[in-house]
Amino acid sequence: MKATESNATERLNAAIASAIKNFAPSEDLNVSEWADKYRRLSRETSAEPGPWRTARTPYLEEPMKAFCDPKITDIVMVAASQVGKTEFLLNCIGYLIDQDPASAMLIQPTREDMQKFSRVRIAPMIRDSKPLREKVADVKTRDSGNTILQKVFPGGVLTLAGSNSPSALASTPIRYIFGDERDRWAKSAGTEGDPWELTKARQTTFYNRKSVEVSTPTVKGRSNIETAFYRGTQERWSYQCPHCGEWHDIRFDDIRFTPETQEINRRKVYSAHDIGWACPSCGAISSETEMRRQPKKWIAANPSAYDKGVRSFWLNAFSSPWTSWETIIVRFLEAKDDPERLQVVFNTLLGELWEDRGDIESEDEYLSRREEYPAELPNGVLALTCGVDTQDNRLEYEVVGHGHYDEKWGIEKGVIMGRPDTADVWERLDDVIDHVYKFADGKGLKIGRTFVDSGGHYTQEVYEACRARQGKWVFAIKGKGGSDIPFISLPTQVAIRDNKRIKCWLYTIGVDAGKTKIMNSLRVQEPGARYSHFPRGDRGYDETYFSGLLSEKMTLIKSGKRAGQFAWEKIPGHQRNEPLDCRNYANAAFVAWHPDLDAIEQRMKGVPQKSNRAPLPPRPQKRNPLLDGDDW
Repeated sequence: MKATESNATERLNAAIASAIKNFAPSEDLNVSEWADKYRRLSRETSAEPGPWRTARTPYLEEPMKAFCDPKITDIVMVAASQVGKTEFLLNCIGYLIDQDPASAMLIQPTREDMQKFSRVRIAPMIRDSKPLREKVADVKTRDSGNTILQKVFPGGVLTLAGSNSPSALASTPIRYIFGDERDRWAKSAGTEGDPWELTKARQTTFYNRKSVEVSTPTVKGRSNIETAFYRGTQERWSYQCPHCGEWHDIRFDDIRFTPETQEINRRKVYSAHDIGWACPSCGAISSETEMRRQPKKWIAANPSAYDKGVRSFWLNAFSSPWTSWETIIVRFLEAKDDPERLQVVFNTLLGELWEDRGDIESEDEYLSRREEYPAELPNGVLALTCGVDTQDNRLEYEVVGHGHYDEKWGIEKGVIMGRPDTADVWERLDDVIDHVYKFADGKGLKIGRTFVDSGGHYTQEVYEACRARQGKWVFAIKGKGGSDIPFISLPTQVAIRDNKRIKCWLYTIGVDAGKTKIMNSLRVQEPGARYSHFPRGDRGYDETYFSGLLSEKMTLIKSGKRAGQFAWEKIPGHQRNEPLDCRNYANAAFVAWHPDLDAIEQRMKGVPQKSNRAPLPPRPQKRNPLLDGDDW
C-alpha cells in the first residue's frame, strides 16, 4: 500500500515538474474577456449550453474583473441560488489555469461535495473549453496528474478539498484559494480551527495572492459569509428608478403584489398579480419589465475597503435572468406558514439572512431594546389602531403603528381611570382617538380603527359608547378562546339593553390565535418584517407593561372538552395581562380594517394618484349600515 502511494506521489511530482517546464506565456485577458472567448457552458449542468456570454449576467462582470485587479486580494460574494455564482467561480478557475497559472485550492463543505463537484462541474468545463482541454490531461492518461481531487496543468496545480479535511488544508503554499458555500463549512477542520483561516495561512508568502469566497447566506449573526461581506466594499447590484432617478437594489421588502389563493384537490394553489417594485425614495411603482430595462451598476456602501484589498458583493434572485419575480413571490407564499421552508426561500431566493427567532425570556431584555423615536411617529408607520381593555375602574389602551410586512411600533400605552359607565371616561378616550400623531416632518396620522373589549361588568355601556362613536370607527369586540377560532370574523349586530331597534356592531376575535401571533413577532430579533418596536421615554412602556405583555404562556389542556388542545394561561407571578390584551385588540383592528398601505405610503410621499377607471355615474345616497344599524 505504501509503495503504491509513493509511486503515485512520484508520478504527481513528475507531472507537476513537466507542466512547469512546458509552461508558456498567456494572452493579456481579464476573466470576463477570457470567458467570453473560451468558456463553453456544458450540457450536463446548464439550461443554456453553449458559449458563455457575460452580457447575459452583467452583474458578474465586476467580480470577474476584480479577480484580475492587482490591488484586490479578497473577493466575497453573497448570492442567492440561480444567479451564476458557481459559474463565476468556474470562470476564475478556468482563467488561472489558462492565463495565470499557479498553485490553487478549491474547497467545498465536505470531501463528498468536492468529489461530486469535480465530476459534475469541473470535468465538463475542462472537456468543453479548448484551452483547458489542451492543458489538463485526460484523467485516463497515465501519469497525467489529473485525478478527481487534483488537476495538474502547465505552471500549477488545482487541489480540491472538503472543509472537514485538515490534512488537505494545511500543507503546501497556495496562491489562489476558492471557498464555495462558506456558510455550510465545518466549524473546525478537525481540531485545528476555522478551515478558512487555516487555508489562508498558506498564502502568506505570495504577494499576489487571491482568495474568493462565495455562499448563499444563512442565519443572521452566525453567517461566515455575512461577516466577510461587511469587511469589504459592501456592494449591491442597484437599479435606477425610472421615476425619480435614485439608485437602489431590489429587495423583497420593496416588492408589491396582490396574492391570490385557490383550493384545488384540497390543496392551496398560490398566484400573484399586479407585481411591482416600490422605490424607497419616491414610492412610485415600477413593473418587472420596466426595471429589467433600467440602468444597473454595483454601488458600494464601504468603498474605502478597496484600499484594503477587499471587494464584497451581495446579489439576490430578483436580478436573475432565469427566475421571474412571480416565481419568487409564489415560492414565498407557499412557504410562509412553515418556518423551515421559509428559511430556504429567504436564503436561496431572496438572498437574505434568516433571523433566529429565539425566545426573549425576561422583561429586562425588552426594556433594553427600546428605541428613541424622533417624534410621536417614527418613519415606517403607515397606519394607527387602538386596542382598549375594559376594567371595572378604568380603561387601558394602546395605540399601535403598523407598517409593511407586519412590522409594528408601540406608540402609546395609557390608562384612563374611572368607571366605564361615566361619560368623562369615554370623553378622555375621545382625546386619544381624535389626536393627530405627528412625524418629525410635521405630517400626521389619526387612529383608523379602535376595538374596545365588551367583556366584564359593563357590556351594555361599552355597546352604547361604541355605537355613539361608529363615525370614528370605534367598535365593540368580544374575545373567544380556542385554537379553532379564527383571529377575526365578520361583525354581527347585537341589541343594546334588549332594544331590537337600537343595535351595535360587534366583532368576535380569536384571542388565542392573536396571542400566538404576538408572541411569534416578539421572537423576531432584528428590525424589519414582523418586528415589534417599543419607545423609550414617558409613553407607558415600562416594567409593568412588559410584565403584562409577557404574562401568559401556551399550555396543553389535559382534561375536559378541550383536552388535547393548547390554550394560553397566566404565568405564576404575573397577575395583570391588560397590555397583552390591548395589543391583541389593536392588531385585530388592523386586520379588520385592512388598509392599503401602498396607497397611504404614496400619499404621504406626495406621489400623484393615478386611476385607470372611468368615472362612475352619480347614484342615490344610501344610509351607512354601520351608522344606521341596518343588517350587514
